[in-house]
Amino acid sequence: MTDQSNLHTKAMDFLLKTSRTFFIPISYLPKGLQEAIGAAYLCMRAIDEIEDHPGLPADSKVSLLQSLSNLLKADYREEQLQSLFTPYKDDLPEVTLLLADWIQYCPPGARAKVLESTREMAEGMAKWVTKDWQIHDEEELDDYTYYVAGLVGVMLSDMWNWFDGTVTDRKLAIAFGRGLQTVNILRNREEDAERGVNFYPDGWGFEEMLSHTERNLALADAYIAEIETKEIIHFCKIPLELAKATLKALKEGKEKIDRATVTDIVNQVVEH
Repeated sequence: MTDQSNLHTKAMDFLLKTSRTFFIPISYLPKGLQEAIGAAYLCMRAIDEIEDHPGLPADSKVSLLQSLSNLLKADYREEQLQSLFTPYKDDLPEVTLLLADWIQYCPPGARAKVLESTREMAEGMAKWVTKDWQIHDEEELDDYTYYVAGLVGVMLSDMWNWFDGTVTDRKLAIAFGRGLQTVNILRNREEDAERGVNFYPDGWGFEEMLSHTERNLALADAYIAEIETKEIIHFCKIPLELAKATLKALKEGKEKIDRATVTDIVNQVVEH
């Protein structure tokens, strides 16, 4: 077992390595909430790395994800996790192999919820690996984006409630996660195509995916409007404003926003 201060350093280090977008808002969160959201992000990142792994065969991904979904209960044992990962220890990234550390890092009061959300995400990801991520209509797009991102919105709402009793709308929370995810889908269109994956429903082009995304981002604004805690507003607003800026750049034919724009957006949100 690693002590909590070492775990904190390790978790923040991995957050910085795996997601600059979320490292920034997480670093602004107050104590307790910072650990809960940081741990949740790393748990979900750990399983996301399995789903996205370029070298793992589909049946191995499904087996691992389904096993994790069965295993990650409140009374789970760390050795079960280690024995599950042992055959894959040369294939899986460190953020995945350290899943037990991220669970331990999570404050005890928030842990059951983080485990429940991670289990549901693993189950949904396994389903979409089986379907080879082939999306044909808007309903399927919504199903996929629920498991990989809408669920994160729901989990965040549960964390806000655990932290200070903040109550938010579940449907708006799902739209918040979904909107951020479809910005990524728009941005990574060519990259996804190279690996034979298409997240666009049949007959959809850039414009259709754009309007779907903008609808969800408008609901994300409504989600944040219900929140009164300053630090939680900052946490939600930073990725949302970055997503809106990315959409604007994509419409202008650019691939992404530059580092200076990111810094400006963060400063504007926090100072405001």
